Amino acid sequence: MGALVREMEVSAEELTRCAVIREVQRGLIPQPRSLAPWLFYDAAGSRLFERITVLPEYYPTRTERAIFAGYAEGIITAAKGASTKPLRVVELGAGTASKTGILLDAAVKLQGAVTYVPIDVSASALDEACESLSRSLTEVCVEPEVANYVTDALELAPHDGPTMALYIGSSIGNFAPDEARAILRNLRGQLKSGDSLLLGTDMVKDEAILVAAYDDENGVTGAFNLNVLRRLNKELGADFDLARFRHQARWNAAESRIEMHLESLTAQRVRIPAANLMVPFANGETIHTENSYKFTADSVRSLVEDSGFSVEETWMDERGWFAVTLARV
Repeated sequence: MGALVREMEVSAEELTRCAVIREVQRGLIPQPRSLAPWLFYDAAGSRLFERITVLPEYYPTRTERAIFAGYAEGIITAAKGASTKPLRVVELGAGTASKTGILLDAAVKLQGAVTYVPIDVSASALDEACESLSRSLTEVCVEPEVANYVTDALELAPHDGPTMALYIGSSIGNFAPDEARAILRNLRGQLKSGDSLLLGTDMVKDEAILVAAYDDENGVTGAFNLNVLRRLNKELGADFDLARFRHQARWNAAESRIEMHLESLTAQRVRIPAANLMVPFANGETIHTENSYKFTADSVRSLVEDSGFSVEETWMDERGWFAVTLARV
C-alpha cells in the first residue's frame, strides 16, 4: 500500500506545484496578503500538526477523540441507518487518520470489514495512515486518494451501500462561510440519498482558551505557521528569511474566528522565482495564513442545511467545547 501511495505522490507532484504557484500569485500580489491553509500540509507541516494535536493547550483533537471513543458504535449505527449493506467511510483531509481508527474499528465490529477512502494533499500522511491501519485493522480496505479537495474536483467511486463522509477536526472552520458551503455542496454532489456527513466543529468558548490553542507556550504552532514560508523556499525557490517573520494568533469576535498571521518584522523584499514575483513587505505587514471559525449549534445547523444535508444527531463533550454532527443527504 505504501508503494501505491508513493506512485500517486510522483504523479501528483507537478499538479501540486502548479497549485502552489497559483495560490502564491493569488494571495501575495494583492493587499492585504494571504495564503490558503492547505499550504501548511507538506510532509514537514503534517508532522508539525501531529505534534500540535497532543499539546496541552490544543484541546480540539483530544476532545473530539473522546467523543469518538464514547460514541463510536452509535455513530456508525446511525450512519448505516436501515441499510443492510456495508458502510463505506470517506474522509476529507484525512492526514494520518489517527482518530478515524476509532470509528473504523467500530465499523469493523458491526459489519466485519469496511472500505476506507482517505483523501489528503499530503501523500506522506496518507502513507503513514495506510501503514498504521494495515497493522492495527487488517479488516479495513484502504483506498487512498492524493488530492486537494478544495481546488480539485471531487470524484468518488460508486459504492453499493451507504457512505459516511467524514470532515472532522473542525477543518471546515478553516474556510469562510461561503467557501465552507461550497466544499460541503461539492461533497453533497458526490453522495446519494441516504448517505451521511459526519462533521466535527469547534464551538465558541472563552477567548483565552481559544488563543492559547493557537499560540502554544512551546512555539510548535508558530513553527507550523512559519513552515509555509519554508515550503515556498523549498518548492518555489523563494528567499523568505524566517527570522524576519513571526507567528501571531488573534481572536476576531465579530467574525467568530481565530486568525493566524505571519508578521513581517522589518521592511523587506522577497523573491519567489517560480511564481515570477518580487513581494515587498512593510514593517508590521502580515500574511493571513489561516482562519479557524468557531461555531454555535445554530451556525452548525445553518451550514449543514444550506449545503444540502439535514441534521440527524449531535454528540458533544460534557463542557460543550466540541460537537460531532451526523447529517443526512
